[in-house]
Amino acid sequence: MNAVEQFLQWMEESDNIVFFGGAGVSTESGIPDFRSVDGLYSQQYDYPPETILSHSFYRRNPEEFYRFYRNKMLCLDAEPNVTHRKLAQLEQAGRCRGIVTQNIDGLHQKAGSKNVMELHGSVLRNYCERCGEFMPAEDIMRTEGVPACAACGGPVKPDVVLYEEGLNQKTLQDAISCIRQADVLIVGGTSLVVYPAAGLIDYYNGNKLVLINKSATPMDRRANLLIQDGLGSVFSQIEIQERT
Repeated sequence: MNAVEQFLQWMEESDNIVFFGGAGVSTESGIPDFRSVDGLYSQQYDYPPETILSHSFYRRNPEEFYRFYRNKMLCLDAEPNVTHRKLAQLEQAGRCRGIVTQNIDGLHQKAGSKNVMELHGSVLRNYCERCGEFMPAEDIMRTEGVPACAACGGPVKPDVVLYEEGLNQKTLQDAISCIRQADVLIVGGTSLVVYPAAGLIDYYNGNKLVLINKSATPMDRRANLLIQDGLGSVFSQIEIQERT
């Protein structure tokens, strides 16, 4: 039995699956990742993307932040791919208990998943820093410079965790609890180098840790099952049978 066959068997047998994913989940939907050869980090800007997407840069130069944010981070036309759809189907079948994601694109929810823990927030949520009024991402796209709140005129900030900012503690605790209770933990499309997210694997207590990623990660040796392939080619083989 090869690794993919073993993975499919574990998926068929378990009704307590948790998925923990990164940028590689959404690249097949046309959303660029950060660290691949074609990712945002290899492109040229006046400042490195990790500088632009930092809290201090946002405070110091919000206009430049928003210019980059609109051009590169708001991918509102993207559609869920087979991985998003299969995970949503697994949840609907009562098999996937939670999705922990480092992505900020909202594609898991767009595919139909309900229990999604967004470690780094979402571009779909934007709030006035003065009065808390919500602004849709579509409205952000239609503005120039720093978006102003329609209610009070205050500056609007994306509900996205920037570099130098801490994760939402409730989201983090929910993710830890979900991973701790999982039977099968699938880690996919993540380089596992960004902390504290990468450290979440430490909370898994089971013996069915599946790591699916195109390239090697620092955690490969800890996987019970290692599949070096694209998520889409693996997840497209999952057949979801209704339990009787």
